[in-house]
Amino acid sequence: MNETTRTYDVIVIGGGPVGENVAERARAAGLSTVIVERELLGGECSFWACDPSKALLRPVVARADASRIPGLDPAVAGPLDVEAVLAHRDKMSSYWKDEDQVDWLNSVSVDLIRGHGRLTGPKQVAVQTPEGDTVALTARHAVAVSTGTRAALPPIPGLDTVRPWTSREATSADKVPGRLAVVGGGVVAVEMATAWQALGSQVTMLVLDNGLLERMEPFAGELVTDGLREAGVDIRFDTSVASLAREDGEVRITLADGGELAADEILLATGRAPQTHDVGLQTVGLTPGDWLSVDDTFRVTGVDGGWLYAVGDVNRRALMTHQGKYQARIAGAVIGARAKKEPIDDAPWGAHVATADHAAVPQVVFTTPEVASVGLTSREAEQSGRRIEVVDYDLAQVAGAHQYGEDYRGRARMLIDTDRNTVVGVTFAGPGVGELVHSATIAVAGEVPLDRLWHAVPAFPTLGEVWLRLLETHRG
Repeated sequence: MNETTRTYDVIVIGGGPVGENVAERARAAGLSTVIVERELLGGECSFWACDPSKALLRPVVARADASRIPGLDPAVAGPLDVEAVLAHRDKMSSYWKDEDQVDWLNSVSVDLIRGHGRLTGPKQVAVQTPEGDTVALTARHAVAVSTGTRAALPPIPGLDTVRPWTSREATSADKVPGRLAVVGGGVVAVEMATAWQALGSQVTMLVLDNGLLERMEPFAGELVTDGLREAGVDIRFDTSVASLAREDGEVRITLADGGELAADEILLATGRAPQTHDVGLQTVGLTPGDWLSVDDTFRVTGVDGGWLYAVGDVNRRALMTHQGKYQARIAGAVIGARAKKEPIDDAPWGAHVATADHAAVPQVVFTTPEVASVGLTSREAEQSGRRIEVVDYDLAQVAGAHQYGEDYRGRARMLIDTDRNTVVGVTFAGPGVGELVHSATIAVAGEVPLDRLWHAVPAFPTLGEVWLRLLETHRG
């Protein structure tokens, strides 16, 4: 075993999209930077989440849209070409190889060390390489932990015997299970149920709650429930799993009410846990396995010296790739400014502290129908104590919706802070609404007064005309 030592201005533990962006921004500020990555550079999003899942879902959504259009519906009535869909998924996942990501990292002059990185003290990181060597790293200015999350598995008796799917297996499986049980009712659950039902599985969803997408507006989950059931998914609400066993190649599921279910595979989509259980947190006074609390510049609170940062899912502020990259751009620029003893107010990217991951988090759920949201839900707005007006509109009444077919079903909701006369939350559910979310994000993040929104004229005939209809409904 060999041991080497190296010193950098910035060390980034975790080379997913978040870690890459922290490193790139720190390097752009003139700081020497290294990424430590134990798996594939590009992380969960590139290989087991965003890219492969959307590759599986895109043909499903496109077929659903086409099936409603006169003249196209007979042409798309047949089953999906499973081999072609999975081949496209593999291509979008770069065949689980990261050479392109490495080439990009080289192009921005950031070093890469492959191996498991652990903190060993203030500004100290030890990397165990796949070859069994140790690289001891010292940071002059900052260490950023960007290790993301892993699937949180519930303590179900027999779980260790069934080899369950998590989101990783659900997005990378190379064959279609005849029967797939999905435990959970959140985004991963509904998206993977959508994809695998369309690819030929008989999907059964076991949902502990009494609705899907419980963190979103209720109508969103209701419309997605209708879409899944129309596609053939068996959804069972208020249902929990008591025990699991794998016998003769199939998963035997015993339910809390005494019922039984058999499946070829079972997907547990029951939440996420931080990847902090084995990164050396105890050496700097933190608890392994905990989420990392940060301030609005992503410095970890409770660590002396202000050298440790936590960026992306690991800080639990907003568990989405695009929000993690937003945080990373800020964190990298702030690290650069502080290293040069410059005011962080002068940091590039037009921001020195994070606000969007509190108040303006956009999200799209790629089901049939789609769901898109940003900002507060009506429940959250009520809990915040604000005076809110809820404005609803039937998306089927928008002229642009007619281009999606005569049976368009969808709904829009806008939440208005009546004291400030601004939009604080928007939710859309219906075919094609994913492309509406950025306009909503601008309205919320920009705190655009309603009087100005009247002058943002939507093109006709597009779904975007719903903005005009919401404003008209508000004025009465």
